[in-house]
Amino acid sequence: MTHSDRAAIVGAGPNGLAAAVTLARAGVPVTVFEAAETIGGGTRTTELVRPGVLHDVCSAIHPMALATGFFRAFELERRMEFAIPEVSFANPLDGAAGSPLRSGGRDRAAIAYRSLDRTAAELGLDGAAYARFYRPLLRRLEGVVDFALGGSMVRVPRDPIAAVLTGLRTFEQGTPLWNLRFREEAAPALISGVAAHSIGRMPNLATAAVGTVLGALAHTVGWPVPIGGSRAITDALAADLLAHGGRIETSHPIDDLAELDGYRVKLLDTSARGLLRIAGEALPARYRRALARFRFGDAATKVDFVLDGPIPWRDPRVSDAPTVHLGGSRREGAAAEQEVARGRHPERPYVLLAQTAGLDPSRNPEGVNAIWSYTHVPSGSNVDMSGPVIDQIERFAPGFRDRIVDVRVTTAAQLADYNRNYAGGDFSAGAVTMRQLLARPIVSAEPWRTPVPGLYLCSSSASPGPGVHGLSGWYAARAALRREYGLPAPELGLG
Repeated sequence: MTHSDRAAIVGAGPNGLAAAVTLARAGVPVTVFEAAETIGGGTRTTELVRPGVLHDVCSAIHPMALATGFFRAFELERRMEFAIPEVSFANPLDGAAGSPLRSGGRDRAAIAYRSLDRTAAELGLDGAAYARFYRPLLRRLEGVVDFALGGSMVRVPRDPIAAVLTGLRTFEQGTPLWNLRFREEAAPALISGVAAHSIGRMPNLATAAVGTVLGALAHTVGWPVPIGGSRAITDALAADLLAHGGRIETSHPIDDLAELDGYRVKLLDTSARGLLRIAGEALPARYRRALARFRFGDAATKVDFVLDGPIPWRDPRVSDAPTVHLGGSRREGAAAEQEVARGRHPERPYVLLAQTAGLDPSRNPEGVNAIWSYTHVPSGSNVDMSGPVIDQIERFAPGFRDRIVDVRVTTAAQLADYNRNYAGGDFSAGAVTMRQLLARPIVSAEPWRTPVPGLYLCSSSASPGPGVHGLSGWYAARAALRREYGLPAPELGLG
């Protein structure tokens, strides 16, 4: 290809790098421009709290890394090492006299194993109901993933039965019907804890859709932990890009589309508002209005810890779970998310915690334990939530507070400063609502393509939305190859 056929990628997060790899593999000369000093976006790992201890800066556990189309085609599992635990996640609960979750005087947790049968066997009266909820999805997992993450929602699903099953379970768990199936607290708490990843009121259809798909992955491929931290995913993508002639320029922000006039194709791994800011008047007025209407959601405040040992969970089985959802019962978790939606900071917040030392001891010196956590807060919050987060962990792990050696808080406002895409601290680059899952950022068979020839949006603001899956970049790049270069999608595997 000639110099005039070059492509520019703005942003070196997983979607931007996925787009760059796809184009480079097809023979397109690619340059990636990253505003920060390091690449990775939501998949960075660094000595965040103290020297010698590695913390993931944003995402830590990767349910989609082994299941979605791009990473499967890229053969990510052959390029780096993952630890896949037998326990995908846990949800500690307060025991009560006579409760089946109380055994030997200990408060017990609900545990989601990769094995659905084992999970159901420990869920008391609701075990069979929980198994019936998930088993049909597990039998048609490929169709479920395709329906949820297969690109634009304006298309016929490859597996209509899987689509119907996913839709029915989303409707059940996204409406006031969500408790009809269950009689106790453990099973619904497991489902709600996963749904809360998407940040939003519960029950609602968008959070239920996210929870349904992530829960199905938990009982099949599992929720993998990348050895060496999330940056191992970034490193694998960057290595392949460079091997195929691509270039990466860090500390190089792009603030005006005119800066890329020498490039035939531009793919922006930015938020929808970022696209509007950079492209400005180059976009038609109607499209600019659509981008301006695309709204951000509530936010996260991150609290990272260094401990002098493992977390002293009241139920020791929780120690086997790299991911822990600390929201208590379904009712409590929903109440906390409702407080956030009303612009308040919950006293008992939902906390998502990752403890990876047992699976990846390379992150910590001996005798030290890196703990990653975040909680949900209103957009733009500058409130230090470490106190409520510590209280919530202490609630289920008495003595946790005494193990803290160091702590670092990153407020929602600081998270927004860290990454231009995270407006107000919304790491999803746009609220996860049903409207914005259907129109992300617009309703279209190719939502990544803008009205400007050669200009594409390839971030989490575009379909299929947030998550470390590389799909938005992959879909945008394939559309660009077809429309701008007349080229087929390339093979991505190691061969």
